[in-house]
Amino acid sequence: MVKKQAKRSPVAKTKFSAIGAKKTVEQTWQRPPVVVVLGHVDHGKSSLLEAIKDFSAEGGPASGWNITSNESGGITQHIGAYEVEVESKEAASAKATASQRKITFIDTPGHEAFSAMRTRGASVADIALLVVDAAQTVQPQTKEAIMAIKKAEIPMIVVLNKVDLPTADPEKIKRELAKIDILVESMGGTIPSVEVSAREKTGIDELLEMILLVSELQELTGDLKVPAEGLVIESYMDSLKGPIATVIVEKGTLHAKDIIATDLALAKIKHLRDFAGKEITQVLPSQPAVVLGFEKVPGVGEKFKSYKTEKEAAIHLKAEVSKREINTTVLEMVGDKKVVNVILKGDVFGSIEAIEGMLKNLPQDQVVLRILKVEVGDINETDVKLAEYSKAIIIGFRVKITPGVMQILSKDATKRVRIKTFDIIYELIQEIRNGMEKSLEAETVRKDIGKIKALIIFFAEKNRQIVGGKITEGEIKKGLKLDVMRGTEKVGGGRIINLQRDKKDMDLLKKGDECGILFEGNVKVEAQDILVAYVEERQKGVL
Repeated sequence: MVKKQAKRSPVAKTKFSAIGAKKTVEQTWQRPPVVVVLGHVDHGKSSLLEAIKDFSAEGGPASGWNITSNESGGITQHIGAYEVEVESKEAASAKATASQRKITFIDTPGHEAFSAMRTRGASVADIALLVVDAAQTVQPQTKEAIMAIKKAEIPMIVVLNKVDLPTADPEKIKRELAKIDILVESMGGTIPSVEVSAREKTGIDELLEMILLVSELQELTGDLKVPAEGLVIESYMDSLKGPIATVIVEKGTLHAKDIIATDLALAKIKHLRDFAGKEITQVLPSQPAVVLGFEKVPGVGEKFKSYKTEKEAAIHLKAEVSKREINTTVLEMVGDKKVVNVILKGDVFGSIEAIEGMLKNLPQDQVVLRILKVEVGDINETDVKLAEYSKAIIIGFRVKITPGVMQILSKDATKRVRIKTFDIIYELIQEIRNGMEKSLEAETVRKDIGKIKALIIFFAEKNRQIVGGKITEGEIKKGLKLDVMRGTEKVGGGRIINLQRDKKDMDLLKKGDECGILFEGNVKVEAQDILVAYVEERQKGVL
């Protein structure tokens, strides 16, 4: 089991002063584990999370587990994290605290388009669940997830899902994993594995017990005395509430009304809510929370920190923004390459950040793709003005075009601003690629079709000749262009005005056929010359 572990006290510790008169308490919180769920797109990652949620609503199995997740509707589209509380009738340890029984889950998209988000999810987590369909095989995305887990240096638990299916073969999956250096305990390794069925809700209690066991071995703690710090794991723009971010606190205590800042966004917290939408006053390490009060949408993966005053937060923000501005000046240096400017808008920051990463991976040897703006929210008038000035195309992912934009474009037909919106990432990326290729000049490509060996010259006048010969390669059509080869040297060129066999006009003749052609060109054909027939095609540029 890959594990990054520092020896820390598992519980809040009590100590006495030298004179023994005053007792003080170290503010050390034995925090819950943060668990990220990774796996192939159709191997049941989301189903597993739903099963845990439903399991909580049903009160767990008869074995003594009781799980509460506040309410069954706790998972929402844009939260990206939720928390369950696990209580056992048999106390696991005399030192156990309520926090030991909680688990925070981070939901990350399973599609390969979001590998960047998966990696980020793993970096904030303490434990990773690698979900594999026991009725299928280890997929490329499974391997990507393993790489992300190893890079984050966190313990892994292999979750063999769909064991209820007749075709399920957990042992086969274990053998496949062993081939890529993931050796589970039953195969003599150190990585724990659990067999579950998300559909039948079996094995969920064993999985939760394993998560708690692995977390206890890590002795996870969080310092409550330091200023609050953490990570933004999801963010988006709400049309009514403004910028909203889901955060995970890593250390310190985050309070309602605190002032926090990421590298690019500042917030005077107006509301703190838990994953189920309930108003809360504070957030402890490892707990997820929804923050309202950001001035702009922060980026997914950005670190945040709390500050005593807004001035301190603003100083930090200004310094980070200046760094970004310096870096973006490099984009202006594109040499003699053509440039396609893009403005990217999306409904959720995590999605457009992943899209931006995919766009930057497009080949740019011939065309530079310059992303002028990446922002959460609907396409607005400011976007149109920037697009008009920079001749950029506006690309929207699951967003709308504001009425103001529609009004501008309808009033002024001279504004040639291209706006396209998409709901499928693949189609968006393909559209950008097509746009880049259209900016390239079409190439003329020559393709040889066939060859004629000239045997006899029947007639010659000015620039025309009747040539008898035999087709030695390919096929010959009327109208084709010809190169006249004498030995190894090209002596001239022309084209086929007419094609005959046995004094009958033909449209097409093939290898082995004897033919007569009416040749028009800039050279006199001689017997034994080789006439090479070819076509020239215009092909669009390819990245």
